[in-house]
Amino acid sequence: MNDNVSVLPDEADQEAYTLKSNPWIENLFEGVYTVDVDRKILYWNQGAMTITGYNSDEIIRRSCFDNILNHVNEDGVGLCFDGCPLKATIEDGIEREASVYLRHKSGHRVPVKVRTIPLRNGDQKIIGALELFTENKDEASLRNSLEHYKKQSNEDPLTKAANRRYFLVMIESKIREFKIVGTPFGIAFLDIDNFKHFNDSFGHEVGDKVLKILAETIQSNLRKNDLLGRWGGEEFVILFSDVDSNGLMIASEKARKLVAASSLRLSDQYLNITISIGATLFGENDDCDSIVTRSDQLMYLSKKSGKNKVTIG
Repeated sequence: MNDNVSVLPDEADQEAYTLKSNPWIENLFEGVYTVDVDRKILYWNQGAMTITGYNSDEIIRRSCFDNILNHVNEDGVGLCFDGCPLKATIEDGIEREASVYLRHKSGHRVPVKVRTIPLRNGDQKIIGALELFTENKDEASLRNSLEHYKKQSNEDPLTKAANRRYFLVMIESKIREFKIVGTPFGIAFLDIDNFKHFNDSFGHEVGDKVLKILAETIQSNLRKNDLLGRWGGEEFVILFSDVDSNGLMIASEKARKLVAASSLRLSDQYLNITISIGATLFGENDDCDSIVTRSDQLMYLSKKSGKNKVTIG
């Protein structure tokens, strides 16, 4: 840490107290928190509690890099120690904006837009930083996607993904669109790696939580015209609208990486979740059965080649 950020420790505490005394900031829908120069969290507003699931008494006085929010980028790469905008702002005093993915208390990934602002004392020395964050509405398309299958009869009751019946209806709709106007689309078939281990070692309740974390992570990060469905058991399918081969690979890899960056907290440990994916584009000679079957077969190739992979065909 350079000389510009050396401060008396109580200055940042006083700033946090001032924010807590401000009802406008305390009750913002956006998340707001402050840290000192060592990135120890001193203030945590109601919006931060709502977005992350963490109450202030679980957060205050802990370091923001202490495996709490565990920010990652869209490639699933952790930012807490390399690439953290909050850390960079403390060091150089420059405001920043970024799109990242935080880990909710329940384990799934939430896309957020963050803005970091340096906090200074009367001598203009940096005493910490403030981060303002809000759910990324462009990425968090679950709110939009729900309009397509919000009726209970179209949902899987556990994960809230589309059920198989409704997913097949949507594939047929995309096939008609393809034949009339030529709009391309693709299917990704995915399976949770080693899912039997979760059920056998920790019980079916934990297995259900894993299914819900996967579904929430993927649904929160789909485009509004894409659709996640539960095929059965630990198998899911994603309908990607208006994509070419490269776009299908990028979208499938994004889903894989974000799931791999998610985890389930179980007492004193985190259970990591990975998926194997097979993805394919709809072709001139395809029908609903053939594209689903091909994506399923490609998924098994990902399994056989080491798991936690995407195979395109």
